[in-house]
Amino acid sequence: METLRELVAAEDVLLFVNAAITATGQREFHTGAREQQLSLDFLHAYMLGNYRDLYAAALALDINDHNAALIIHGLLASGGDATAGQRRSEGQLIARRLAVLPPQRVYRLFRALRKAGVNNRRTRAVIRDWIAARPDLAFDAVKYRGGLKDALRHAHLQPAADELGTFLFSGRLPARFATPILETWRRAHYEQAAVYELPYTVAEGFAARRGVARADFLERIAPRLTRLEQLRLQESGRSEGADSVRAALGRMPLTRLATYVLALPPSDRVARRAELTSALRTAARRAAGAQQGSWGRVAAVLDDSYSASGSGQKRRRPLAVALACHYLLQALAAEYTPLWTSGSDDALLSRPFGATPLGRRIIDALDIAPDRILIVSDGWDNAPPGLAAEVLRIWRTRLDPDRRTSIVHLNPVYDAEDFDVRRLSPTVPTAGVRDAEDLPALVELAAFADGRTGLPELTRHLEARTAQFTGRPT
Repeated sequence: METLRELVAAEDVLLFVNAAITATGQREFHTGAREQQLSLDFLHAYMLGNYRDLYAAALALDINDHNAALIIHGLLASGGDATAGQRRSEGQLIARRLAVLPPQRVYRLFRALRKAGVNNRRTRAVIRDWIAARPDLAFDAVKYRGGLKDALRHAHLQPAADELGTFLFSGRLPARFATPILETWRRAHYEQAAVYELPYTVAEGFAARRGVARADFLERIAPRLTRLEQLRLQESGRSEGADSVRAALGRMPLTRLATYVLALPPSDRVARRAELTSALRTAARRAAGAQQGSWGRVAAVLDDSYSASGSGQKRRRPLAVALACHYLLQALAAEYTPLWTSGSDDALLSRPFGATPLGRRIIDALDIAPDRILIVSDGWDNAPPGLAAEVLRIWRTRLDPDRRTSIVHLNPVYDAEDFDVRRLSPTVPTAGVRDAEDLPALVELAAFADGRTGLPELTRHLEARTAQFTGRPT
């Protein structure tokens, strides 16, 4: 009975981790946003009520920011149900996760806590410590003014600097601020040159109110743009005639770069083939790190069917993950064979099109007899339906029961109806994937879904990841 209970617990945890990696509560190709959010809310409530320690430990894994914020919210809102030891462990995980979340996401979380009336002593301490650790609170006051004001009020805090309090809460501003960025903000109300010394998101509002031409604004604000702002604005800046907005593509995160590439018209991708390919390979080598070239012979089945177009909220996201995985696997493998479901042999010109003949491509991959097969797909095998599952079943049970070839399915799409990512076969482990950069860690995690390891091994894995994440001794 205990073994059965542990098996169920391990399956529950892995199911939740898959959801926390892939689901964002947004519309997907097959399900709407409401179904996604209801499904995700149920999973969080279930995990918090039944596996609190393992639920908190998920903060140390490669889950997405949306679910990290939901976990922190859930833990802080239910602090009365935790033991003293749990609160200590959770505090370390929460503090570390907040430190790596984007500031705007953290301020959004603090607002959600305020709206929900979560204002216990631990919540106030978490807000206080995070704000105290901010490297430049004056910068936050300008860029995230509303969020910082709400956080300070909710935690009953006063800014350390009187001038900051005046900036945030006083209706009457002084004739001059001593803090440079606050003074720049004040001058921007009547001095156009000061606008271009502010962060892009703040300067954009000033420029719009002044009626500054978009091209002129982008040309002058270009030096202030962050890397991701440069990537996001490069094409619109080029169309506006602002040629100075140029992103250093080779420094961009791999999956974000793949998303950018797929947003370009095919003609632009052809014209810039050398530049884009070089940038993708550079990002992939950086993501592979010390494992570069160490994975032996690898075949990848990559889904570029029509469902890889995603949704209006997650446009081409599944295809972007597949494209990024393609370049990462190319860097990890000593010998690499990509097999796109469309039959295409030009990754850079990938587009979501046609049906999903996963079974046929898996047969092609098995014919090569590689050391590893990675399948990157949303799991909707439909040409013909069910062929992939049958091929994998026969391969595992009859042709390769000793598992000489490792097969892992990575799925970038959350299936709200099943509370999990869609699986191809019970004989092959499936893990959710959001960013290709996490692929090596996810392949390791997928081993726990293979049925050969149980809850004790999974718990030890989570404890090791937690210790590594928080920096505490194992």
